[in-house]
Amino acid sequence: MLVKEIMSDRKISVSSDTSLIAAARKMRDNDIGCLLIENDEKLLGIVTDRDITCRGLVSGLDIKDMTVEDVMSRDIIWCAEEEHVEDAVRLMEKNKVRRLPVIAGEDGHLVGVLSLGDMSHHLSHHLFGEVIAAVSSPKSLLPTLISLR
Repeated sequence: MLVKEIMSDRKISVSSDTSLIAAARKMRDNDIGCLLIENDEKLLGIVTDRDITCRGLVSGLDIKDMTVEDVMSRDIIWCAEEEHVEDAVRLMEKNKVRRLPVIAGEDGHLVGVLSLGDMSHHLSHHLFGEVIAAVSSPKSLLPTLISLR
């Protein structure tokens, strides 16, 4: 099974100068946990609800003055739409991420997101349980979980 067969092509993005409050509202209104940061369909970063909370609210800065750029992750873990889902699973496990932006073509334009929710409908219970355990465990346990396979 390929990533493009199960990913969500509903990509919701904002620009890096979007306020954190506007980003949080957009997540709430769309019932999602992350926003993609892009310019001309090129992925610049990703911001999650956790980023807003852990990097934004506790930074000591005035949340009203902060933008997505202040808290977004720039080192993006992504996958290609033509990759096998099992490879994407391993990438998520290794990097402890719950969502992967999906890139297509040689120009690397953004086409969607692959999330744990997408996987839950298509993977075996065993494989899905494995990925949930790996991405949810403390970082100190990750090498142990991977070596147990």
